[in-house]
Amino acid sequence: MAIQQLRLLFASQEDPSKPVRVQAGAPLQEPGGDYEALHRQFKRLFNAKPGKGYGSFSEDIGNHPLAAWLKDYLEGRQSFTSFSDQVLSRWQDLIAQSEAEVDGPLMLVHEALADGEVIYLFALETDSTLRLDSDLALETSDSISQSRLSLAVRIEKDDWLGEHPGNNYLTLIQARGTGERGKQFADLVGFHSHVDVAQETQTFMDAVESFAREAEPEQAQAVRAKAYAFCQEQEALGEPVPLSELSGYLDDSAPERFSQHAAQSQSLAPDTVLHPDRRKVRKLVRLSGSGNGLSLSFSSDLVNQAIHYDVSKDALIITKLPKGLKEQLQSYLERD
Repeated sequence: MAIQQLRLLFASQEDPSKPVRVQAGAPLQEPGGDYEALHRQFKRLFNAKPGKGYGSFSEDIGNHPLAAWLKDYLEGRQSFTSFSDQVLSRWQDLIAQSEAEVDGPLMLVHEALADGEVIYLFALETDSTLRLDSDLALETSDSISQSRLSLAVRIEKDDWLGEHPGNNYLTLIQARGTGERGKQFADLVGFHSHVDVAQETQTFMDAVESFAREAEPEQAQAVRAKAYAFCQEQEALGEPVPLSELSGYLDDSAPERFSQHAAQSQSLAPDTVLHPDRRKVRKLVRLSGSGNGLSLSFSSDLVNQAIHYDVSKDALIITKLPKGLKEQLQSYLERD
């Protein structure tokens, strides 16, 4: 892994009536070891996180100056130290303007990969743990959580400043429940969304479903499963779904067939790139629901085979019950 620069930044406001406490770690060039392992872990969490936002920097540089500072750093007009100092100062100002309690570090990483340079900003979360000191007395210490990531942004340098700039060079994680801290983080970044993920997800599912229905019944489910698998693979890489690549994946003997179908059914150009939400795309291969004391989940290829839905009676008829469920039902009825 080619980490060019890494720095930990910390800001804390436990009492809004007091000044925000800040601290900056030393800038690290090619830090290696534990830092690289930590960065790899957070990249995995970032890529796997559903519900990401895609967009660009706000054009309001006055209120969202991070883009200008980052550009100066990337183009050599200021050092990484100066840039990260500015980020911390801006984070301090945003926290001071809020009534919320904020306590936690940021990790700023500049990484050079074979296919381009990437900048990450992670808002790290901590867990409070108890340990024994040398006198066997309990003391509290904080440790970095390596399983949670609720706020983060990835910036693709080439997509932003390259010869052919795009509109979706920012990828933002702003999970539910982050509240005021989440708003402050998005404000720090200056994130402006260009993608309606819900609409692109529905467009993707409509295109796949209509394409699957044109296939033979025994092949239709295979089409849905392959489309879902492709989404999973792209998400693991942290990448969107290019229709041209998906088309070749669905049918390597006729790699343009799906993209042509999508153009006709959904008016999508072959070079279209979509950002579907994998959680919703999963409905292509698995149906589920819960309520009124009932919870069901089953593979969609069982519909009209082992599972039949009677629309007129709003009734679900299930045959070929799983062995474990069947045994539980028999035992329950015998007991009753």
